Amino acid sequence: VITLEARPANLEGEGEITIRNLLRNAMHMRPDRIIVGECRSGEALDMLQAMTTGHDGSLSTGHANSPKDMLRRLETMVLMTGYQLPLRAIREQIASAVDLIVHTARLKDGSRKITNITEVQGMEGDVVVLQDIFMFEQTGIVDGRIQGHLRPTGVRPRFSEKFEVKGIPLPAGLFAYSW
Repeated sequence: VITLEARPANLEGEGEITIRNLLRNAMHMRPDRIIVGECRSGEALDMLQAMTTGHDGSLSTGHANSPKDMLRRLETMVLMTGYQLPLRAIREQIASAVDLIVHTARLKDGSRKITNITEVQGMEGDVVVLQDIFMFEQTGIVDGRIQGHLRPTGVRPRFSEKFEVKGIPLPAGLFAYSW
C-alpha cells in the first residue's frame, strides 16, 4: 500500500501536484488497485483508463444526485481534460470501466444512507445502460430517524459471474426479489 497526496502550488505558483500527476505516476508502479478519494475534474479520464488496463477492483468517489447523474458527471469531468473526445467514446470507456455505482443520499432526517447499488451493464446504442441491483426501502421513522434497508430488485448482476470464477461464493437468494 502506497499513499499519495495531491497538493496545491505554493505562493510562488510552484510545486503543485495534481491527482492527474499522481494517477500517471501510480500507473508506473504497476499497482493491483488504485483508489482515488474523489474525482472532481480531468482525473476522471485517467481513472477510467486505469480501470480498463488491468486494475480491476479500483474505485473512486464522486458527487451526483443519482447513479444516472453520476454518469453525466463522469462525462463532464472527462471533457474537462481539454481533449476533444467524442461523447460516444467517453460513454464506451465508462461502460467498460465501471461495474457498479453505490449511491449515498442525505435523507429528510439528515442521515446518509446507501440508496442504490446500480450495475453499469454496457451500451445500448449511444446510451450507457444502468440496472438497480439493490434499492433503499424506507420502513418507518423511529425517534425522528428514518429506518429502512436495501432490498434486492430481483436482478442478478452480470458481475456475479466474476465472483464465482474467482472462487468467491455469493449467498443463494442474495439477489432474489423481495418487495
